[in-house]
Amino acid sequence: MRPLVIFGVMMIAIGVAGLVIDNISFTQKRAIVDAGPIKVTAEQQHLISIPTIAGVVAIATGVGMIFFGRQARG
Repeated sequence: MRPLVIFGVMMIAIGVAGLVIDNISFTQKRAIVDAGPIKVTAEQQHLISIPTIAGVVAIATGVGMIFFGRQARG
C-alpha cells in the first residue's frame, strides 16, 4: 500500500475516535507543600474536550488522502 493511503486510513480512524470520545480527562498530582519530611500533594483533574468538527475534518482528510493515494497509483 502507498504511504498516502496508510495515512488516510489512520486519519479516518482518528476522526472516528474523535467523534466517539467526547472528551479526555486525566488527573495530575502536584506537590503543594514540600518541607523536609512533610509533603502535601493535591490531585487536580483536567478535562480536554474534542470538538466534533475536528473528527469530521479528520475523516474528510482521510478520505481525500485515500482517494488521491489510489489515483496516483494508476
